[in-house]
Amino acid sequence: MTEVNRPPRVGGWTRFVTARPRLSLVVALVLTALAVLAGSGVADRLGSGGWEDPDAESTYATRALEREFPASQPNLLLLVDAGSASVDDPGVAAEARRLTARLAAEKGVTGVGSYWQSPSPALRAEDGHEALIAARITGEEKEAGETLDRIAPEFRGAHGPVEVSVGGPVAVRHEMQTIIQEDLLRAEVIALPVTLVLLVMVFGSAVAALLPLGIGIVAILGANAVLRGLTEFTDVSVFAMNLTTALGLGLAIDYALFIVRRFREELAAGAEPLTAVGTTLRTAGRTVLFSALTVAVSLAAMLLFPQYFLRSFAYAGIAVVLLAAAAALILLPAALVLLGHRVDSLDLRRLLRRGRPEASGRATGTPRGGAWTRTANLVMRRAPFFALGTTAVLVLLGLPFLGVKFGTADDRQLPSSAESHVVQQHIRDGFPGSPGGGLEVLAEGRATPAQYAAYKERIAGLPEVLRVDGPLVKGESAYFTVLPKGEAVDDPAQRLVDELRATRAPFDTKVTGAAAVLVDSKDAIAERLPVAAAFIAVVTLLLVFLLTGSVLIPVQAVVLNALSLTAMFGAVVWVFQDGHLSGLLGFTSPGSIETTLPVLMFCVAFGLSMDYGVFLLSRIKEEYDETGDHDQAVLHGLQRTGGLITAAAVILAVVMVAIGTSRVTNTKMLGLGIALAVLMDAMIVRSLLVPAVMRLTGRATWWAPGALRRFHERFGLSEGEPTAAPATEPARERDKVSAHG
Repeated sequence: MTEVNRPPRVGGWTRFVTARPRLSLVVALVLTALAVLAGSGVADRLGSGGWEDPDAESTYATRALEREFPASQPNLLLLVDAGSASVDDPGVAAEARRLTARLAAEKGVTGVGSYWQSPSPALRAEDGHEALIAARITGEEKEAGETLDRIAPEFRGAHGPVEVSVGGPVAVRHEMQTIIQEDLLRAEVIALPVTLVLLVMVFGSAVAALLPLGIGIVAILGANAVLRGLTEFTDVSVFAMNLTTALGLGLAIDYALFIVRRFREELAAGAEPLTAVGTTLRTAGRTVLFSALTVAVSLAAMLLFPQYFLRSFAYAGIAVVLLAAAAALILLPAALVLLGHRVDSLDLRRLLRRGRPEASGRATGTPRGGAWTRTANLVMRRAPFFALGTTAVLVLLGLPFLGVKFGTADDRQLPSSAESHVVQQHIRDGFPGSPGGGLEVLAEGRATPAQYAAYKERIAGLPEVLRVDGPLVKGESAYFTVLPKGEAVDDPAQRLVDELRATRAPFDTKVTGAAAVLVDSKDAIAERLPVAAAFIAVVTLLLVFLLTGSVLIPVQAVVLNALSLTAMFGAVVWVFQDGHLSGLLGFTSPGSIETTLPVLMFCVAFGLSMDYGVFLLSRIKEEYDETGDHDQAVLHGLQRTGGLITAAAVILAVVMVAIGTSRVTNTKMLGLGIALAVLMDAMIVRSLLVPAVMRLTGRATWWAPGALRRFHERFGLSEGEPTAAPATEPARERDKVSAHG
């Protein structure tokens, strides 16, 4: 290969970030301090909903009922427990009526009703010892939460002959938001020191270990400021804070690991610090930028869905990915220029070595011999076995997902001891017809009492209907409450939604309620999922082609990345839907998976898989460009990045497991599921399946039509600048230069 006499395309960038390194770090410190101020209080501005489609029929009906019939949409339930007495005892009834009147007088509360005002069987437990007071707290989530904080202490607890507990959707959302904030703080306290220990084990040097951790902290603080700014323009889910912390810390550490490792490698080869930084940015820096783009693309696919729960993850995720990459490409090079060879200072592993010679490359996580060399040689020699074997194992692990059942996020997301969960569980177990979980049918248009009665008779005759209440009429609008025979959102309730929407009526009807929201949410996701998947696939194919210049490698990357997620999806169903390990992990299985969670987990895990895929492919491409030897390039790429990718995956998994210690089931599922996906991708797919498949495809791996080759030569990216080395240079000659530990 002949040398190309043109300046590196990133040379100007190298000069920019290294010209005044002290000034860069001071500016970064000031901006970080401002980010801390800007991001303060962000959790209080985040929402705990966002699972519904804002343009769906159920959403329209919910808003109309809230406006015209606020009592039809109670979001606050007071469970009145009479102990051993009956709720119909005179003393119990008198105290309950007093509580009902007192609640109706509270500011911000409307639509108050109770069993003692209108003795509906749905509001009385079957054993006769409990009954409900229902009301609606008005206002948006933040305002409703403040109202709940104000009034809940006044009603909770003992009142004469009764004991009152607070529940309902507004209490569930508020308690969930509070628990998530507390759990996130605990996760950060767990993740940061454990991550530091792992980084010291990877690098040996305490100085080198602190650099990735510092970059991660900067990314997290910056992302919190971005989230705070986003809340001024759009709704953002409180769950997004967990992803912000995990990605901010995990990806910043990944990128910093990659850059610091390459910098130390260049120093070990004899380069001066400034030259080493320049080479690092031309090689590892390009890969980091490319990796950030691939992760951002996967997260951007969630913008195609209407639910703000998913969209908020896209906003927050893209912001934190770009901040992590910016910190790694701007602040880290400035720090490396100032540190120079002192990046290897404070070798904390020296005490453990006790005079033994240091293994080449161990500190960088890129051994030239030992386990990774043996693994690479074994995989290359037995490529068909590893390709078929790992594929079969991954497919088997994913089979439980074929039995997935989709549901909604409810109180069972909370710990079993949470008050709102206890209230809802009492209602599920002891009250007929799932009160609070019924379906509402909004009727719009003029109608006579006879027409209302005829419609009510038709829907009462549907096989899944337990009882129909109403209509309550106001002007030209009315509504009916339909109680299903089973659970609020089980399969029969969802079928009932379709039956109600298909029932003839002399007026316009709209159906809402928990089951209707679920049906509409599933329809919205199913409608947009093919577009989102195509977007991820097409953009990923293009980006990987720009990196490699190959037609086959992008296809391999997309297929193998998707295959790497099978274990995560299988485990999600087996553990969180079917309830296996629920006692060990401390959660209550609702028997279903919240509809948006698989979409979120796919987008995040696919992006992280591409992150590691880019690290491996870029090094293989660099070696192939220099030697023209396909097998040696694959072998060398696995040797040089296997330890690095594994270390990065373990660190990111630690962060995700810390998130997975949350007491909220969806957050636990997100953290533990993605931790599993990351480990499976790094240790199985990148270490075994990818090199095995590339060994089988041989030199055809790099084929591309002439027009695409010319396109790549002009617009493509690669990790290395062309060198003067001949194409036949054995890679083992270059491997004589070992990375300093």
